Amino acid sequence: MAAFQHPVVNLENKPAGTVDLLPEVFKLEDLNQHLIWEAVRHFLAKRRSGTAKTKDKWEVSGSGKKLWKQKGTGRARVGSIRSPLWKGGGTTHGPHPRSYDYAFPKKARRAALRNALSAKLASGQMLVVENWDVASHKTKSLVQTLGKLGVTGSALLVGTEASEKLTLAAGNNPKLQTVESLGVNVYELLKYDQVIFSKEAVLALQEVVKP
Repeated sequence: MAAFQHPVVNLENKPAGTVDLLPEVFKLEDLNQHLIWEAVRHFLAKRRSGTAKTKDKWEVSGSGKKLWKQKGTGRARVGSIRSPLWKGGGTTHGPHPRSYDYAFPKKARRAALRNALSAKLASGQMLVVENWDVASHKTKSLVQTLGKLGVTGSALLVGTEASEKLTLAAGNNPKLQTVESLGVNVYELLKYDQVIFSKEAVLALQEVVKP
């Protein structure tokens, strides 16, 4: 399919040419919502710390001595004060450190990204700027720049490589997130109201995720 031209603006929101985008990446007609959901599920599972831990019977402090003789006392048979049946004893089948990550094919991840990018473009929530050469590392200055671009809500700012000034400026604002083009994921595309690519970044990402 032939590429289509998408407008590019500079940081003053003035026309700065166009960029050729592939319809098989940015203009899918039948979006696969389940695939998008699966990509988000995988991302969140992979991010889980998995550090929950309870103590087994052998890890609980306390004597291993049998508390009373087996028979003749009229009391229940007990072998250890660390028994899971007792308060302060071990926990049976409790959680242990583990990874929640699971296999999610690379082709499926890329297909999910194409679906999410198409959804963003179709809803008018995607913008391409000429570059991210911001003049200041101040958050206030970046917010003013985004205001000129018509961005008022949360935004994902995507470049080909980390810009120190941009990273510092966005770091103090919880509504803003910077990421390199190859680090874009479905979860963050959906989390933020708008995604703003630099021209180089959108072309780099397109080259990776195209079918």
